Amino acid sequence: MAGQIIQVSISKGGVPKLAIQEAWAGPLGLDGDVQRNLKYHGGPRKAILLISLEDLEGLQAEGFAVSPGALGENLTVQGIDFRQLREGQRFRAGDAVLELTQLRQPCKTLEVYNSGEPGKIQRAVYQKDGIPGSAKWARCGFYASVVQPGRICTGAIIALVDQKV
Repeated sequence: MAGQIIQVSISKGGVPKLAIQEAWAGPLGLDGDVQRNLKYHGGPRKAILLISLEDLEGLQAEGFAVSPGALGENLTVQGIDFRQLREGQRFRAGDAVLELTQLRQPCKTLEVYNSGEPGKIQRAVYQKDGIPGSAKWARCGFYASVVQPGRICTGAIIALVDQKV
């Protein structure tokens, strides 16, 4: 399982996160990236958020005005089927190694994409009783911890290096 990092993104808090060419990934995430609400975001188990470009394109087709970085992801990834992602999988992303830790649940910050219909995008990307492999599994992204710090850049390969045991 391998793909490509289409965009590396950071922000000073909130969405959208903006594209940068490269960043250092450390235990608390990408250098220069800030999370506004540390009660729900950030920390070593939620250091980096990954989202599929294919899922963003699906949301665009459903009428949502989203693009890479819009949902607050740090890495927008192309070519990996997010329905196959599971906690504990490890990926080499550029020079860093990331371990998937938990599905991302949509928060109120994403309300800006609802076009006046509260909860619309949340329903499009998440189902509370998500079943691995289902159509909405990981559609809102997957959080990862940084197991091995390193540089991550746009265009880098992201590849599975270790399956969940």
